Amino acid sequence: MPIGTVRLRNAVFYAHHGTMKEEHRIGGRYEVDVAMELNFEEAAANDDLTSTVDYERVYNLVRKTVTENKFYLIERLAFLIAKGILDTSSLVQEVEVTVRKANPPVGGPCDCVEATYRGKRNSS
Repeated sequence: MPIGTVRLRNAVFYAHHGTMKEEHRIGGRYEVDVAMELNFEEAAANDDLTSTVDYERVYNLVRKTVTENKFYLIERLAFLIAKGILDTSSLVQEVEVTVRKANPPVGGPCDCVEATYRGKRNSS
């Protein structure tokens, strides 16, 4: 049962995602938040990184997913980041990933658009 949350907030990247050709060519600013639910009681008691999630590894997974791909949807980014975290961090039981796209082309002023995906480890 998760009893703690480790968060990565507002990781910022320049990448090439979107449904318009110009977005793939020119690119834009993307921000990512990750919240990971896990039991880090042992890590806290023993000051032991191996008993918790390594947020540097999580950051690198996020960076690679955002910057080394070109997708139409930020929903896909959020999904793939969450899946990657659950696949590579066995201690993480639940994850929530939010991807924000700054200044989206929506036909008027808009700070950002965001998509949030929540995933859980299968209990099988």
